[in-house]
Amino acid sequence: MNFEERIRCNIIKNKVMSAEEAALLIKDGMTIGTSGFVTGGPKAVPLAIAERYKNEKIKLNLYTGAIVGDELDGAFAREGLVNKRIPYQTNKDMRNAINNGSVKFIDMHLSHMPQQIRYGFLGKIDIAIIEATAITEDGGIIPTMSVGNSPTFVNMADKVIVEINTSQPIELEGMHDIYEPKDPPYREPIPISKVSDRIGVPYIPCNPDKIAAVVFSDMKDTTLQLTSINETSKKISDYLIDFLQTEIKHGRLPKTFLPLQSGVGNVANAVLGGFIELKYNNLNLYSEVIQDSVLDLIDADKVEKVSGTALTLSEEGLKRFYTNINKYKEKIILRPQEISNNPEIIRRLGVISINTAIEVDIYGNVNSTHILGTKMMNGIGGSADFTRNAYISIFATPSTAKDDNISCIVPMVSHVDHTEHDVMVVVTEQGLADLRGLSPKERAIAIIKNCAHPDYKDVLMEYYERAIKKHGAVQTPNLLDEAFLWHTRYSNTGSMKI
Repeated sequence: MNFEERIRCNIIKNKVMSAEEAALLIKDGMTIGTSGFVTGGPKAVPLAIAERYKNEKIKLNLYTGAIVGDELDGAFAREGLVNKRIPYQTNKDMRNAINNGSVKFIDMHLSHMPQQIRYGFLGKIDIAIIEATAITEDGGIIPTMSVGNSPTFVNMADKVIVEINTSQPIELEGMHDIYEPKDPPYREPIPISKVSDRIGVPYIPCNPDKIAAVVFSDMKDTTLQLTSINETSKKISDYLIDFLQTEIKHGRLPKTFLPLQSGVGNVANAVLGGFIELKYNNLNLYSEVIQDSVLDLIDADKVEKVSGTALTLSEEGLKRFYTNINKYKEKIILRPQEISNNPEIIRRLGVISINTAIEVDIYGNVNSTHILGTKMMNGIGGSADFTRNAYISIFATPSTAKDDNISCIVPMVSHVDHTEHDVMVVVTEQGLADLRGLSPKERAIAIIKNCAHPDYKDVLMEYYERAIKKHGAVQTPNLLDEAFLWHTRYSNTGSMKI
């Protein structure tokens, strides 16, 4: 390996050290900001920190872009190193620590976090730990498979530790577009009017004097375990494609289509994968995560341009990406999450958002974060950034879970992340409910008839009709003494069924 290709800045070459030596820079009470948005997080340095403080009672605040690997969230959680965690996670050990109260978790809109750091709302960043492909001649940090919050962490941190991952190909250079907006009162419009627009530089600017350590690593990202498209996901995808084609037919979507956004995970990946059947070869995607289905669409010559903040691929997808990196590099732009999830751009481009729900109630409120209203699953992530500002906002979910013992359509959601005012379309494998222009009572009928599973459809309609009978012609009929009985029934019996 040519180290000169990876470190091109002469004045920091004497700062190369082991992960164990770099870990000595971390002290009790510090706030560390790390790269990582599913992929692209540091690995060797966090593991060295966890090992160093294995038997010491220190606490750190851990800020990231979104999901990070077990080398960070898992190792830190198992050693009890985390005081506060922001803004999103999926790790089992970190989730358990959050839900048992030992970690304070702030669930935050991903587009909001960078500016709140710059404003000083979240305290100061002591050290940024950033995974990189290489360092440029003037100290610029070339990210790996994600950008996330890294530019803001580098900008605001007192010191920076750069972990150069030699398992990542040098060909990643040039894929990134780093732009950080000014803060009020000096903020200007973000000059993106097309998905393909590049407005920044291909590296994270960094004063070389701020770089305190450079660590070499060859640890690979943990890949997603994506399932193949099953019958449920295929039906959801078919309903969505039919809906969008009808929108074009009636002139509510331009014939040139509009940019798509899709959330993270199996359902979102499978639903987007179904779009390969669309008759359009000029699709644009303006999203946060880029999953395997996007590679499928590129390979099928369906895509003009893809913009996101992270490549989030399965093991097979990662091999395919590395093998054809130059082909995909022509199509993909990776930006900071403050830009990939920015409401101004989402609204301007007219993005069609497709996100997943844990549960939806009969009036269109969505819970995407909490199990039974109390236990954190992952976090709101960027779903609200897109939902509230989308041209058409869509939520997809199977109609049931846990062998049909949980209905994902309920009388009232146990936790609200997206209100009825922001949700335009709900789709399950049972059907699609277009909620635009409908009053609450009209929404309830549409969701129950089109989206509920047969095992729960009649019971939901009976609940709704009894609510009307009790309260009369009110705006949003509900039986408050029954609204959460489905959830308590599941807690007590293991099924929502009566």
